[in-house]
Amino acid sequence: AGSKLREVFDKINNLLSGKSVQTEGQTVSVTQHPQGLEFVCYKLAEKFVKHGEGEVSFHHDSAFPIAVVLSGIWELHPRVGDIFLAHLHKKCPYSVPFYPARKEGTSMEEYQRMLGYEVHDSKVEEQDHFLKRMSGMIRLYAAIIQLRWPYGNRQGAHPHGLSYGWRWLAQMLNLEPLADVTAMLLLDFLEVCGNALMKQYGIQFWKTMFFIQKSYIPRIEAVTSSGQMGCLSRLKNFVQKCLRAEEIPLPKGILTPSFWRT
Repeated sequence: AGSKLREVFDKINNLLSGKSVQTEGQTVSVTQHPQGLEFVCYKLAEKFVKHGEGEVSFHHDSAFPIAVVLSGIWELHPRVGDIFLAHLHKKCPYSVPFYPARKEGTSMEEYQRMLGYEVHDSKVEEQDHFLKRMSGMIRLYAAIIQLRWPYGNRQGAHPHGLSYGWRWLAQMLNLEPLADVTAMLLLDFLEVCGNALMKQYGIQFWKTMFFIQKSYIPRIEAVTSSGQMGCLSRLKNFVQKCLRAEEIPLPKGILTPSFWRT
């Protein structure tokens, strides 16, 4: 509910503003320790990324309430946003976007960590689980860049708005595609903020969609084996549908004005 989200936002904002906050039966304040504020900013940013790789990866709709709170906090407390991006880029290099290359002397285990895989006791996580986590983080990022906290003063620009999404898309399409990962990330990104990008960039956006269909999808196909076609087929269908309808659908779970009255 909108009212619940406001409570969450106010509590986080109060904590970061140095006010006393009740949590788990005790009163806490960042003024209790010289590094209190830095610690809270760090842990909070880390927590938002964890929401992306956990909650959002399983429940796509949850990207929007989480993102709108972070967007508002980012506006008032830019340090949280900076640390959030650092955590996000480390956990999901594709959010830069960047495909790390394996350097000489780097062990396979270390390289897999650089690619975003979780490695425990030399065991690498399953590909499906890895893709799900990356998907959740990209969806959260795509939601953040288009949302603003509705109760802010709105004087300044969004601290990390749609221009960053436009840049992400352009840079992504300049990279050589990877099997599995590229198709999934593009689809996630376009499903979540394609509508917002379409409204903002108009004809330029449609030229990009046409480029994806004509040039980029064939390049993804060239590196994709027959067993990895699922994501690619979904991306193909999505782009085709949108170009035919000349419309990008609103993302599922977007927060409507009526949500804030709940």
